[in-house]
Amino acid sequence: MLTATRRRAGLVALACALIAGSGGAATAATSPRTAQVPRAVAPAAATFTDDFDGAAGSGVDQGKWRLETGDNVNNHEREYYTSGTNNAALDGQGHLVITAKKENPAGYQCWYGTCQYTSARMNTASTFTQAYGHFETRMKIPRGQGMWPAFWLLGTGNQGWPGNGEIDVMENVGFEPGTVHGTIHGPGYSGSGGIGAGYTLPGGQSFADGFHTFAIDWSPNTITWSVDGNPYETRTPADLGGNHWVFDHPFYIIMNLAVGGYWPGDPDGSTSFPAQLVVDYVHVTTSSTGGGGATGAIKGYGGKCVDVASASSANG
Repeated sequence: MLTATRRRAGLVALACALIAGSGGAATAATSPRTAQVPRAVAPAAATFTDDFDGAAGSGVDQGKWRLETGDNVNNHEREYYTSGTNNAALDGQGHLVITAKKENPAGYQCWYGTCQYTSARMNTASTFTQAYGHFETRMKIPRGQGMWPAFWLLGTGNQGWPGNGEIDVMENVGFEPGTVHGTIHGPGYSGSGGIGAGYTLPGGQSFADGFHTFAIDWSPNTITWSVDGNPYETRTPADLGGNHWVFDHPFYIIMNLAVGGYWPGDPDGSTSFPAQLVVDYVHVTTSSTGGGGATGAIKGYGGKCVDVASASSANG
C-alpha cells in the first residue's frame, strides 16, 4: 500500500507527465493556488451512426432500427404503420425515404375504421440507448396539410409515459411549413402542456424546400435545441415549475411520418400523396463538453504543474 506522501507525489508526477506530452502553453496567474486552469475536454466520440448507404429499395439496417406496426389512437393519427420496404426504403443515394401513401393494400383496420393511409415509424429501443450527448439528423421534410414528421427520443424505464420522459428534437405540422418545434414532456408537463419552443426560417422559407439539420445537445440538467447549427432553445429544471426533471437516464430514438392527428389536423384536398420524409443521416456522439479522458495543457504560474486536488504543493 502506498503511503499518503508517495500517493500525493505520484499524482503530481502524473499531472506533470500529462503536461509534458501536451506541449500546451502556461496560464498566467498571481499564484499557483489561483491559477485559472482550462478544463481538459474529452473529444466527442461517435456512438450511433447511420448514413443510409445501400442499394435502392433495400430496407433499413435491422441491427440499428426496428419498424413499428399498427395505428395510433393516442394522437388520433390516420395512418397505419407498416413493416418492410413499402413505406421505408433506401434510395441508393445515401438516403432513407419514409413515404406516406393514400392507400390500404392489405385491408388494415385503424381506430376509426378502415385505414386510409400507410406510413412508417422506427425506433432504436432494442438496439441503442444513450443518456446525454449530441443527437443530430439531416432531413428534408414533406409539405402538406396533415403531415406530421418527427425525430424524437423516449426514455427507458418502467414509469410509462410521460414518467420516462420524451424529448422532441424536431416536429413539424403541415400548416406551419416554415416552423419546427422542440419540446420536452414529463410528469406534469406532457401532451399539450409540454415545454418547448419553435424555430422559424427567415424570409418565408419552407423546410420542405431543402435539407436541414436538427439537433440537441443534452447534458445533465440542460438540453439545447438547434437548427442548421443555430441554437434556439435551452431547457433546464428551472423551467418545470417544480415538476420533476426526468432527463437523467438513457433514451432511444424514434423517426416517423404521421398523417393527421390532433395537432396537425387531417389532410385535405390540397395535400399531395405520396409524401416523403427524406433522411440523409442520423448521428449520435458523446458530449464534447464533458470533462475527463483527455490530456491537455495543465500549467500554472511560472509554467509549473498546478496543484493536484488533495495532494501536496510539491510543485512549488
